[in-house]
Amino acid sequence: MPAVAQAPDEAVYAARVSRVFDGDTLWVQPLEGGRYRKLRIDGIDAPEICQEGGLAARDVLAARVLHQVVEVRVRRHDDYGRGLARLRHQGDDIGGWLVSQGVAWSYRWGRSPGPYGREEEAARRARLGVVADTSAEQPRDFRRRHGPCAWP
Repeated sequence: MPAVAQAPDEAVYAARVSRVFDGDTLWVQPLEGGRYRKLRIDGIDAPEICQEGGLAARDVLAARVLHQVVEVRVRRHDDYGRGLARLRHQGDDIGGWLVSQGVAWSYRWGRSPGPYGREEEAARRARLGVVADTSAEQPRDFRRRHGPCAWP
């Protein structure tokens, strides 16, 4: 099997998920030790925790990865200092899995359907979760209208 090329600033490591904050944000402890790290799952946008569907998204993610070991692939850090990461657990890309479950949208920019556009379309056709609800508000629009959630 050929080696996978790694971007110069990309970090890849195994970690245990210690906390799930919402449907796309969690904390991990690298297995090699060191500080806990706050991550945002790259390529998806889950409902805000105070938004319709937000608690369900958090619970689905927690049921899948909380206290589990995942492979973390950090591409870069966002404006809040969180690592933007792709996660793998038991062979699944967790971002794509969340979108396929209907609890998150594929993150869009411009006219692109985003990295998980096919998974989102399949969830919509299967009438799963928030992606099938035509009245559901995209998280970025919700944040623009309401600001951040006042959640502990």
